[in-house]
Amino acid sequence: MNAKGIRIENLSKRYGSGDTAVLALKDVNMQVAPGEVVGLIGPSGSGKSTLLKCLGAVIDPTAGRMTLGEEVIYDNGWKVRDLRALRRDRIGFVFQSPYLIPFLDVTDNVALLPMLAGVGNAEARRRALDLLTALDVQHRAGAMPAQLSGGEQQRVAIARGLVNRPPVVLADEPTAPLDSTRAMAVVRILNEMAHKYETAVIVVTHDEKIIPTFKRIYHIRDGATQEEAGEGRSFD
Repeated sequence: MNAKGIRIENLSKRYGSGDTAVLALKDVNMQVAPGEVVGLIGPSGSGKSTLLKCLGAVIDPTAGRMTLGEEVIYDNGWKVRDLRALRRDRIGFVFQSPYLIPFLDVTDNVALLPMLAGVGNAEARRRALDLLTALDVQHRAGAMPAQLSGGEQQRVAIARGLVNRPPVVLADEPTAPLDSTRAMAVVRILNEMAHKYETAVIVVTHDEKIIPTFKRIYHIRDGATQEEAGEGRSFD
């Protein structure tokens, strides 16, 4: 596997202890290569959100191992000192809602993360504009979020998720609020960006419109995952 991918081995998460303990994740295994977009699906309460939070270093797993690129970031405990920097610099997030900062224009919404990571203003804005151009929203670079359509806001959110060139992007229901045409456009963009930037993308979804586009799918049920081949249909 290319060094920029992500690998999860025997990952578990337990809430509580003793007789009241709940095992939310049970020895989860997952591997996603650079340039690959995989689906993570399952019923409500199956463990999808817990897994995404563990992958995003938002909550602590109980056991297991996670490798990001060539670095082991978790092995029965975090091996990274600064989890905030890990989330900021090496994990991209795309949510169901764009969560754009309303008082910053489009370019500054995207450029803010690299600037927080210590990238100079000019370079951060250049990165932002390059991504906005790749996502065909460069003509909205000076607009405020409230001036954008829903599809444009989601493209800006994707640009923000990619701007620090993370090895992995976690997309949580990114097409839920969109109609079929816009949902397919978002999936197409995620695939194009994954390929272009060699990013491993994990998409958590209930959206039956986009599930047939994945070449690989992880089903999660009762905290355990099972991998299966997807249909890999085109986005048309």
